[in-house]
Amino acid sequence: MLEAFGVDTASFQPRLDGISLTQPDNRPAVRLTPPKRAQQQQRPVVQDKPIKKPDVIFVPTPQIVVDKMLELAKVTKDDVLYDLGCGNGIIVVTAAKRYGCRAFGFDVDPQRIRESLENVEKNGVGDLVTIMQKDIFTLDLSNANVITLYLLPSLNVKLIPQLEKLKPGSRIVSHDFDMRGVIPDQVVNIDGGDSGLDHTVYLWTTPLKKESDNK
Repeated sequence: MLEAFGVDTASFQPRLDGISLTQPDNRPAVRLTPPKRAQQQQRPVVQDKPIKKPDVIFVPTPQIVVDKMLELAKVTKDDVLYDLGCGNGIIVVTAAKRYGCRAFGFDVDPQRIRESLENVEKNGVGDLVTIMQKDIFTLDLSNANVITLYLLPSLNVKLIPQLEKLKPGSRIVSHDFDMRGVIPDQVVNIDGGDSGLDHTVYLWTTPLKKESDNK
């Protein structure tokens, strides 16, 4: 049939979507060139109810505060950031977009998880950001070197045993709330401007420096 269209069947070398069946000297060869596809994160299964009662009421962190937190932590593309209580995902999304780092957000509330996933998808950072519905007090934090918090002083203190397992030189930043008994490396006040609400950002580096160590 190919002869009817003027095709020399003796030299005809069939190709199937990037697969060469023969080389020019008629030696058999197989070369696969599948189309490249962007890796996409599989959307996690979100439980309909919180896996436990949330420890705090969700209040979103203003972008100006997020920016200062990441600036104080001196985030780079080589860092791994964990946001404990990720809310709407603003911190992990900003970290990934601005600095190109890997970022993980954790929350117990399914509504917050859905909001975070939507934010990640909207901003096109699904290759860098992972959102998980987990209890932050059960997490192994040792793979992270930047931790972001917007909890309460008592909850920050509760996290100390986990934070002490971070690698030396890891950075911990908290919006508005300190970590009682632990000396911060830096405290920065942020003018809230027209909102009338000022903010404070605390920075600690590991190993943590405890007040009791100075007595």
